[in-house]
Amino acid sequence: MKLVTYRHDGAVQHGYLLEDETVVQPLGTGDLGPLLEPLHRKGTLRATDPALPVADVELLAPLLRPGKLLAAAANYQDHVTESGAPPLDRSRLSPRLFLKPSTSIVGPGADIPLPTVSKEVDWEAELGVVIGATARDVPVEAALDIVVGYLTSNDVSARSMDFGYERDTGDKAVWFFDWLAGKWLDGFAPLGPYLVTADEVPDPQALELTLDVNGQRKQHGSTKDMIFSCAELVSFASTLMTLEPGDVLLTGTPSGVGAATGEYLKAGDEMSVTVAGLGTLTNRMVGP
Repeated sequence: MKLVTYRHDGAVQHGYLLEDETVVQPLGTGDLGPLLEPLHRKGTLRATDPALPVADVELLAPLLRPGKLLAAAANYQDHVTESGAPPLDRSRLSPRLFLKPSTSIVGPGADIPLPTVSKEVDWEAELGVVIGATARDVPVEAALDIVVGYLTSNDVSARSMDFGYERDTGDKAVWFFDWLAGKWLDGFAPLGPYLVTADEVPDPQALELTLDVNGQRKQHGSTKDMIFSCAELVSFASTLMTLEPGDVLLTGTPSGVGAATGEYLKAGDEMSVTVAGLGTLTNRMVGP
């Protein structure tokens, strides 16, 4: 099932796509968050109003304000090494998770403003995992049991920060917090176009990912190449915090980011991310 959040006649509603994705069946008002726990528990949904043509609605991010938007850094070896860094030793490593604010979330077709604090804005095609149950300390072998679905995402990232005054950028703390701040900017977490329920994704470690900028292929990878699998990421996250229905976890990006070649996004550039079976997410950069 492909679940969506959309705007129709000025109201935000949620539903699911029918047939060839040209028709949406309404389920209620608001985004998908409150729906996910009963869906995960019962596996059924009850429709409300008559179906609508997708052309008559504005698709939004499936989850507009999740309780937590987590992301994994450096979770593909080819992404780690493309900039010249040595490969990571998984046996001496734990997943590197960070949080992005809900204000970074935008949906399919939304414009993303270029920030005033960076001229080095980059793309990162990623698989997103959506939690469907409240859980803590979940073992790896049971981690996918609390996943309600998956979605296409883009961890847009500013690779450097300029606040208008000189700083000691050689300081490791300054570098880390600049890196982190570069993940937090408005519009830097596009999600969508829909959430595909877990029953339609038999193996989240067998999904092809691609990203095009202005029609030119920049990234092409597979989730099979993750250092830590979706189950391992979910399990690890649950050791740090209670996971709740609607939480989203972005799982890292393969090689092909702009930072590897010094190519960055500019106003008018269009990014299209596709994860096999999960749809294509397209967004355009606009001037600050």
